[in-house]
Amino acid sequence: MGSGERSVLPLDAAVPAGVADAGTAPPAARVAELVAGGAPVLVTLTADGPDVPDAGLLAAASVYAWLGARVFRAPDDHEAALRQVLDMVASIEGTRQPLVSRRGLA
Repeated sequence: MGSGERSVLPLDAAVPAGVADAGTAPPAARVAELVAGGAPVLVTLTADGPDVPDAGLLAAASVYAWLGARVFRAPDDHEAALRQVLDMVASIEGTRQPLVSRRGLA
């Protein structure tokens, strides 16, 4: 895993070697503390209901990603939406190009 690359794992996946586990929905300060330690950080996100990606879960993921978390565990049915959120955070950070770039001129 590259320094800026983020990955999404299934909920039942084991914690990868060398990765600090922040736990399930940890406080932002805990994630920031672990990121400062230098190891990639894993955050586990759970949803109340199946099928529909939870807006709160996705918002929390964006904050954790912005703080530096690199590995995420989430329900399988949330993976595509979570990946999109992580890609958007990377685009905002400037670590990847957006898929679509539009410029509005008035």
